[in-house]
Amino acid sequence: MSTTDGHGPDALVIGGGIGGLSAALALARAGVNVRLYEQAPNFGEVGAGLQIAPNCTRILHEYGLLEEATALGVTPEHMVMKDALDSAELTRLDLGDLHRRYGFPYMVIHRSDLHGLFLRACERLGVELVNDARCVGYENTAGGARVTFADGRTDEAEVVIAADGLHSVARALLVDDETVNSAYVAYRAAIPSDQVRDHDVQENDVVVYVGPRCHFVQYPLRGGEMFNQVAVFESPKALTGAEDWGTPDELDRAFEGTCDAIQRGLPLMWRDRWWRMFDRDPIATWVNGRVALLGDAAHPPLQYMAQGAVMAIEDGWVLAEHVRAQRAQRSARTSGIDWEKALAAYEAVRPEHCRRVITTARQWGELWHLDGVERLQRNALLRSRDTYDYTFTDWIYGPTALTPEEEPGLYPRIPLGSVSPIS
Repeated sequence: MSTTDGHGPDALVIGGGIGGLSAALALARAGVNVRLYEQAPNFGEVGAGLQIAPNCTRILHEYGLLEEATALGVTPEHMVMKDALDSAELTRLDLGDLHRRYGFPYMVIHRSDLHGLFLRACERLGVELVNDARCVGYENTAGGARVTFADGRTDEAEVVIAADGLHSVARALLVDDETVNSAYVAYRAAIPSDQVRDHDVQENDVVVYVGPRCHFVQYPLRGGEMFNQVAVFESPKALTGAEDWGTPDELDRAFEGTCDAIQRGLPLMWRDRWWRMFDRDPIATWVNGRVALLGDAAHPPLQYMAQGAVMAIEDGWVLAEHVRAQRAQRSARTSGIDWEKALAAYEAVRPEHCRRVITTARQWGELWHLDGVERLQRNALLRSRDTYDYTFTDWIYGPTALTPEEEPGLYPRIPLGSVSPIS
C-alpha cells in the first residue's frame, strides 16, 4: 500500500547516512518538500574520525553549520606525512596557510558528530524522517518515481535520490557491476587523549605514516579530548581469496618492523571490528528517469584522499543549486520543478570530478604502500616538494568540483577565497 496521499513530498531520499541527510538538507533549503527513509531503526553513524577539507567546509559555511562543526571538531595545524619504518618526515601541508588560500578550514571531526549536525539541521527545516524502512526496489512512473520497501510498502514522488551506499540497489538501474576489492582493510580507534599523552604524539596535527603495504593515521578529535587512529594494511588472506580476511593477527603482522610511534598506537586499536576496503569503477551516468544516484551509490572511493563523505555532501549541494537555478529561469506563471533539467545539469557536473577522485585515490594507495627501491624513490620525491606548493590540491580543495568549466558563473555565492579565513 502506498504512503502517498496526494499531498506527499516532492522528493524522496533513500538513505540516512551523511550523504542522504546532507542531500535532504540541501533540497529542503531550496524549497523542496523532502521525505527521507533510513533502513536502521534509529539514526546514527558508526566509525570514528573523519577529515573534511575546504571543499566541504565552504558548504557547511553556506548552510550556516560551520560554527557548530568547528565547535564539535578540531582544526589541526599541519598535515604531516612520515615514513612508517623510520618515522622520518617526508612532506607536510601548512593547514593554516591552506585555510588562507581556499578561504575555509581543514577540519577533523567525529563521523557521528557530523552526522548529528545534518540530522538536527534536517529536523529544523521540517524534513520528514522515516526509520526502519529498507528499500528493495526503484522504478520510474509517469510522473516521477516509486520505491518499494521490504515490508511491501511503496512510496512515490516527483524524484527519488538514492543515497543507498556502496551496495546500492538503485545502481542496478544504470549498470551491472560489482564492488572492487582492494585487499586492504582498516582498523580504527577513537580513544580519550589521556591514553596517548605519554606516547609523544603530535596532538595538533594530522599525521600519516606510510609504509610497505600499510599506513597509520593519527589526529585529535572533539576539541582534543579524543584521539583518532586508523591502521590500514594489505591482507595476505584477501589476496588468496580466503573468506576470513583482515583479522587481528594480520593487523599485527602487517605492522611488524614499523616505527615506535606506530608500535605504541597499535595496542589501542579496536580489535572487535574492522572495515574491508572496497570501491567501484567510475560510471558517467547517474540518472535513470527520475531516479538519481548520490554519494557512495554513485562513486564509492577508497579512503586515501579523505573525500568519500565530502563528495556526497558536494553532490547534494550541486543538485540543490541546479534546482534553484532552473526555478529562477522559469516564468512566474510556471510552478513546480523541472526535474529533468535539474537532474541533467547535476549529471553534467559531478561524474567527471568524482571519477578523478576514485582513480586518484587508487593511485595514492599504490604510492603510499611502496616497498624497496620504489619506497626510497617516493620518499625522495616527497622530500623535494615545497610545503607551499598547491599544485596537487587546487583541483580537489578549490570549488572546481561544483561547476563545469563552461558554466563559471552558475554558483556566485561561494567562489574561491570569497570568505575571510576563520581564526
